Amino acid sequence: MLTAIIIIVVVVVLVLIAVRLLMPRMRERNRIRQREAELGQRREQVVEEHRSEAQIREQRAEEAEHRARIAAQEAQRERADAQLQKEQAALHERGMADDQLIADHEREQFAGTSAVPGGAADGRADGGAERERTTAYDEGRRAAHDPTRAEDFQEGQLRERE
Repeated sequence: MLTAIIIIVVVVVLVLIAVRLLMPRMRERNRIRQREAELGQRREQVVEEHRSEAQIREQRAEEAEHRARIAAQEAQRERADAQLQKEQAALHERGMADDQLIADHEREQFAGTSAVPGGAADGRADGGAERERTTAYDEGRRAAHDPTRAEDFQEGQLRERE
């Protein structure tokens, strides 16, 4: 029985020594496991922050692109307005829009001029009867469908595109 007690004591001592030696390793593994879990949480947090920042920047980029499209359309409209002004200047320069330079109450005063054709001075056979007024749009539509003016119409379209 004494041997059994000695064997039990030796086994208990060996178990205690083993526990004593293995305990730091177990603690270290537990500490590493906890640090890995904490590191995983930090990773997830940073990933979420980066994704939300990316989403915010994407929205800003879309807004900037939208503003750029609007600005491009405004620039295009300004170019069209500038072209219209150039065309109007060309009409006035050629004397083709003189009628716009005078008011209705001044028509008698300017009778016989290019602004208000009338009488024999303008060389018309109808004796200065009121001519049909048209807009440049109407003229362009007629020119597009008039075979005798097709070349002029196409040339005007090319100049407009440039």
